Amino acid sequence: MSNNEVDQVVFEWLQEERAIYDRVRAGPGAGVPTPMQIGGLSGLQLMQAMIAGELPYATFADHLNFLAVSVEEGRAVFQAAPSADYLNPMGTVHGGWVSSVLDSALGTAVLTTLAPGRSYLTSNIRVEWVHPLTVATTRVRAFGRVGERTARRCLATGELVGPDGTLYATASCECRVFDVLTQASIDQR
Repeated sequence: MSNNEVDQVVFEWLQEERAIYDRVRAGPGAGVPTPMQIGGLSGLQLMQAMIAGELPYATFADHLNFLAVSVEEGRAVFQAAPSADYLNPMGTVHGGWVSSVLDSALGTAVLTTLAPGRSYLTSNIRVEWVHPLTVATTRVRAFGRVGERTARRCLATGELVGPDGTLYATASCECRVFDVLTQASIDQR
């Protein structure tokens, strides 16, 4: 890719990011949706409502400077801004930050496949770093997609890519799928 093409991709990513931040910050902001807010929503509907600014988005995303930019069933795209706050002593972006961004994208891809009343947790994740990431790369995108799935587990894969197409890391994870415990279900025990 030429420098002009990379600049155009960064420009488009930043425009999309600003529009999403405008929506989510004008809405309820960061936090945790209440059971009343999410009751009856599928995972896909939940994520679409977050991106639309209708439900709170994860506070964790603010701490690590990333956000969900798009979701569809079995797929999620997150955008992240590496900064000096996330550097390791060698001057590259810490692997924990890269892992967190990828875990969020892969886990969200899994969430988009779940029916109302179902949730997930990442039971394991494997990240392979391909290229060192520095703050010279102003934005990266994490792509997550679901592979094999059963009623109780789901596998997802993805990658972290720069605006010039550089592959920084790949990831795969297994998520455990479970029924969300509600007060009513606890009372029935």
